[in-house]
Amino acid sequence: MGVFTYTDESTSVIPPPRLFKALVLEADTLIPKIAPQSVKSAEIVEGDGGVGTIKKISFGEGSHYSYVKHRIDGLDKDNFVYSYSLVEGDALSDKVEKISYEIKLVASADGGSIIKSSSNYHTTGDVEIKEEDVKAGKEKATDLFKLIENYLVANPDAYN
Repeated sequence: MGVFTYTDESTSVIPPPRLFKALVLEADTLIPKIAPQSVKSAEIVEGDGGVGTIKKISFGEGSHYSYVKHRIDGLDKDNFVYSYSLVEGDALSDKVEKISYEIKLVASADGGSIIKSSSNYHTTGDVEIKEEDVKAGKEKATDLFKLIENYLVANPDAYN
């Protein structure tokens, strides 16, 4: 088994507390509302929403995948850090055992946020994951993030 790690950093005009609330704490209701073509539904199948909780994300009609389940590995509301692992679903293959993600939001000097993210691909055998293999998923995540950010800009009273 190998582990391949990819990191990324981006910025947002939205401050960390508000962005964290929309992007992490309320994402299960917000994303299906603003991007039903991407995410049809998100539901807790085990747990109380905290660490150890398993969520099932069902994708929209245009997706290549039908669903994934992810487990919340860490949730630090005070420091705006969220980590989770994809543990089941058709987005995983016989080459990838699981994918672990961490998102950390840090206040930027202009009042917005710096989003630091990392993903760890846990592969089976000596399979190697290349950056171009990750690129399509990263682009979809970026598009979804931009939808959330645009929603927050257009709705300044939401998720305060």
